[in-house]
Amino acid sequence: MSDATLSFDAKVGRAGTEQWSSRMVYVLAMTGSAVGLGNIWRFPYIMGEHGGGAFVLVYLLCIGLIGLPVLMSEALVGKFGRRSPAKSVAAIAQASGSNRGWSVVGTTGSIAGFLILSFYVVIAGWAVAYTWFGFSGQFTGKDAEQIGELFGGLLASPSSLMVVSLVMIAGITFVVSRGIRAGLEAAVSKMMPLLFVLLSVLVVYAAVTGEFGQAVQFMFAPDFSKLTWTSVLVALGHSFFTLSLASGIVIMYGAYLPEGTSIARTSVQIALLDTVVALLAGLAIFPIVFANGLEPGAGPGLLFHSLPIAFGSMPMGQIVGGLFFLMVVVAAFTSGISLIESTVVRFCEITGLSRINSAMIVATTLGLMSLLTVYSFAGADWASPEWLGMSYFDAIDQLTEKVMLPLGGLAIAVFTGWFVSREISLKLLNGNALIHALWLFCVQFLAPAAIVVVFLQSVGVLRF
Repeated sequence: MSDATLSFDAKVGRAGTEQWSSRMVYVLAMTGSAVGLGNIWRFPYIMGEHGGGAFVLVYLLCIGLIGLPVLMSEALVGKFGRRSPAKSVAAIAQASGSNRGWSVVGTTGSIAGFLILSFYVVIAGWAVAYTWFGFSGQFTGKDAEQIGELFGGLLASPSSLMVVSLVMIAGITFVVSRGIRAGLEAAVSKMMPLLFVLLSVLVVYAAVTGEFGQAVQFMFAPDFSKLTWTSVLVALGHSFFTLSLASGIVIMYGAYLPEGTSIARTSVQIALLDTVVALLAGLAIFPIVFANGLEPGAGPGLLFHSLPIAFGSMPMGQIVGGLFFLMVVVAAFTSGISLIESTVVRFCEITGLSRINSAMIVATTLGLMSLLTVYSFAGADWASPEWLGMSYFDAIDQLTEKVMLPLGGLAIAVFTGWFVSREISLKLLNGNALIHALWLFCVQFLAPAAIVVVFLQSVGVLRF
């Protein structure tokens, strides 16, 4: 396929001449997508619980053998097709002599990303509210019961949840409607450095005022006795999901890659930066946790229940609490723009509408869908139907995390490993025969086998 064939009109949301201005911008954009709410609390916690430094070694091995190959697969599909995920998969399938029906892999990825975003904006909205709570001093002097009442009051108020969720949706829509250079690139170029600055400030503060040594011991001390098969599966699952795989993001962002960019090199940089941010988040959180006698394994409750209690009683807690939740908002925002991008581009392709009009329509749909999560948390009967056995939020969460993402990752690995022309994939990997051979072995055999194991374990078929 010639370069001319790969170029098309940016007005209707396709890649065309609009590309990231540099390799580093792409790395920052993908890191911004990968860094989210889960990185801020989940990775440091599971690392500490599963052997610290020993777990990190297993995790990095899983990243290298499973996460990176699938990340490279999605990036090369996007770079070849330079369209939405569905169109890009169809294009590379046709060029490889395979069935264009493989485009369903791209379609389901975008759907999964949009479904995730429909509840993600609500949870990110909590962080927006808590940023205000922090800076306005509403954590000051509060005990556990009072913080619980603050959080419970937020969840029980659909109007409040809708307002903070709409703030996030409006910001995401504004950025995406402006296109690649003026929108996505401008946002991540400013927000990712801000995220690193906020993290660094919080780490220094935690090191000075908290139990830094105990936090380092919890996170990094290698304890191989804690490593079990469950630990390996946890590392494998997190390495796959932390890189934003199978959600339409990597293929879409890969479509904007400048020519000559090394997919292998940038993929390694993305994985390393994502891991560094997760570790820094742990070093910012856990010294405060241990200094205040909090439970490090509290999960999401650590963010919205436990830490606000600590912020309310520590020196400069009002400022630090506000900065902490501002950091959470930034992390959630960069993930949000990546989750909506492929849906907006696909809508442009289908309707022929401009990017701004498509973004407005997609955002309106997103806002309506987010009401399912808002009223799930508010306890509305219609949002927790008896026939479903769980709330709409829980159903969408389970569907995406345990079914759509692993099966989507499996499909992209099988597709690129077995149905994409080796000549095409070799060229997209800059003709490096060794990297191509290693990548091909991983996506043909290792990644599919590992993803199947994680999937079967997540749905309860396998138990360790």
